[in-house]
Order: sequence, then structure tokens, then C-alpha cells
Amino acid sequence: MDLKRYMLTKKESIRDLRVENRDIEAKENKNFIISVIGPRRAGKTYFLYNLIGRRELSDEDFVFLNFEEPIEIKELDEAIISHYEIYGREPSYIFLDEIQGLRDWERHVYSLYERKRYYIFVTGSSSKLLGREISTQLRGRALPLYVFPFSISEVLRINGIKIRKHYSSYDVAKVRHILSSCLRRGFFPDIVLGNVDPLRFFREYIDLVIYKDIIERFGIRNRHALEFFLRSCISSNASTFSVHKVFNSLKSQGEKISKKTLYAFQRIVEDVNFGFFLKKFGWSRRKIELSMPKFYLVDNGIYSFMEREELGKLLENVVFLELLKRGLFPNENIFYLSFRGYEVDFLVKEGGIKLMQVTYASGRDEIDKKDVEALIKAGSIFKSNELLFVTWDYEDELLHENRRIRLVPLRKWVSEI
Repeated sequence: MDLKRYMLTKKESIRDLRVENRDIEAKENKNFIISVIGPRRAGKTYFLYNLIGRRELSDEDFVFLNFEEPIEIKELDEAIISHYEIYGREPSYIFLDEIQGLRDWERHVYSLYERKRYYIFVTGSSSKLLGREISTQLRGRALPLYVFPFSISEVLRINGIKIRKHYSSYDVAKVRHILSSCLRRGFFPDIVLGNVDPLRFFREYIDLVIYKDIIERFGIRNRHALEFFLRSCISSNASTFSVHKVFNSLKSQGEKISKKTLYAFQRIVEDVNFGFFLKKFGWSRRKIELSMPKFYLVDNGIYSFMEREELGKLLENVVFLELLKRGLFPNENIFYLSFRGYEVDFLVKEGGIKLMQVTYASGRDEIDKKDVEALIKAGSIFKSNELLFVTWDYEDELLHENRRIRLVPLRKWVSEI
């Protein structure tokens, strides 16, 4: 397609789209390239469209190129020149989607960056270019910006509900219905907006992750071992994950594979944003790294699609993902805690130590006494008064050994973070 015609057509199509607002803050800076990172189908391209709308950019303000579309371009300067011919000025913003489609993209992008005249945003497909590779290739001049599936506040806003601590009875019922659906079906934009059938979506999603993002991208030859590893990850959602256990299971099936390969699979799972391995808190980095992790999927729908429904695990996964979507990082700001036979779901380092349990409870009798004891003991160890249960639909306050424990329903907790 002719470059000028493509640029005009693209801008027309962006104006025609219904694009949902995201809670993701983009802090553009001409001294850095913004690298937009996230899993498949999370809405990275639509985030760029949304940014154009939120910044109220006019056509002369930006260039948008998607390199998966049929455009012929050898140098990015061609787009700048064409823009100038059309509008009589250079753009302020340059959006480069699926940048791996441009040969020698690093040289082209870096050349634009060195002029310090543009706000530059780039995205890359997880099957051909990982987000961390963009930062590496751009010699430390890229800042990551993470785009995950919708957050709870985004889903509620799409449904016309503003996040707040107190709702009317009607709104409480509506929020419960929406959250119950997302708890099981997940938060991918296509699912939330009702664009696709969930079973078809997740079947295709799993196939793309296995075959495009992992097998083709990393040249994996042992497909059976990889598929078994991924199934083990999914079934371990919100639970501890043992590479040693997977190794023994494969060995019992007559599969010859090394633990080194399985640990490589573990890194790949995180590289392609399929899930996250959360380490146990330790007083030294060595102890943290040697601990057995818990595994959390990037979206609840994957678990519901592949496994039987376990609402406790699904709720815990949602809470983990909400922390992630608020800019906290696994194994830096978030850990789990296990000590003396007790376990605390999350230890959050954010302006102090916050200790959290997650339980699918709607009444006091559904709160596990041992979980309460674990919070109290952990609060004493870490000298923390931030003790919290995130529940499904139960609110209360417990006083135990001079420590206060708040029990907050999920719908209210999201207004606090």
C-alpha cells in the first residue's frame, strides 16, 4: 500500500474505533523510548490508540505505523517526510506497532531517538520480539510500560460503575455479578467486551502461546515435555510449583529430559507473560532465589478453561494480578510467606510491610483460624499492623493479641490500592 494513503487511512480508522480508557499511565519522555510490554491479546495496540485519544492528538501530531500491515517502507524517515508533505510539520509522537516487522528496526528507531524531537512508543510481538529484548537492543534507552488484561476498576468503568467504597444495594448486586463473571472468565479485553466466544478464545490463545510464542520462538523440540510443563503450571495456579516434581512425573512416563531444560521452560513461561513465579520471602536474596515458588497465571480464564473451577484459587489469582497491574513486581515488592507451618498469601513491600490473606468467604464461619493465626504471628515478626483478609463478600474487623485484622470484600479492596 502507498505510504501516504496508508497513513491517512490508519488515522481515519483510529478515529472510528471505540477504545476503552485504561488505568495505565504513560509518562512519555523524549529522552527515552517507551517499550510497551504485555501478553498476547492484552490490548497493547489499543492502548496506543487510547493514548492518542486521551492526549487529544490531532492528525498532524502523530505518525502511527503497524508493521504487520501491508506497507512498504525501508527507512522510518520516509514516514516523517510523508507526514511533513501532508501536514507541513513534523509529528510530536511516533507510534511503531509490531516493530519486528521492520528490518534492522533497532538502527531506525535509535536514529529517530537521537534527534530528541519525538515521543516514541514501540511494541513487539511476543512470538518474535520479547519486551525485554526491545530494551536490550535499544542500548538502555527504552523504558518499559506494562499492559496486562483489564483491571477490576477498568472492567467496572466499562460497565458504567465508578470504583468506590460504598455502593447502593443495586450496585452491589451488579458489581457482584460482574466480578463473579470475571473471576471465572478472566479479564482479557475480547472476553470482557464480548467480542469472542470464551472457549474458542482460550483454545486459540493456548495454541498461540505453545506453538508461536514458545515452540517457534525458542526452537523447542520436545513438544510433549513442554505441554506437560504448561499443564503443570496451570494446575498449580495459586499454589507452589516444583520443577523437581515435574521432572519426576516426566521421568515416570519414560521421558528423557534434564532439569536444566525444565528450568529453561520456567524462564520462558515468564518471558512470554503466560504466568509468574512468586518467590517466598527470605532475609537474603540467595534464600529468596532458592525458594520454591508459587505460580500465578496472567489471567483467570486460562485456569477455568483448562481446570475444574476452584473459586479460592481464582480469587487469590485475581488479587495477585491486581497488585501486578498497580505496578508492583513479583519478587521485588510482592512475595509469599511460609514459616513454622504457617503461610501468608502475600507479603507486600510498599511503604512498609503489608500482610495479606485471600479467602473466598462470605461469612465469619468461613474464615480459617489458622490463616488468622498466620497473620498475627507474621505481623509480630515483621512488626506490621497492616493485616488484611481480602474476601469475596464479607466485611469485619478482628482484634487478636492487640492486633487489628481487617476483612474487606474484593469490591472494596480495589478502591484502596
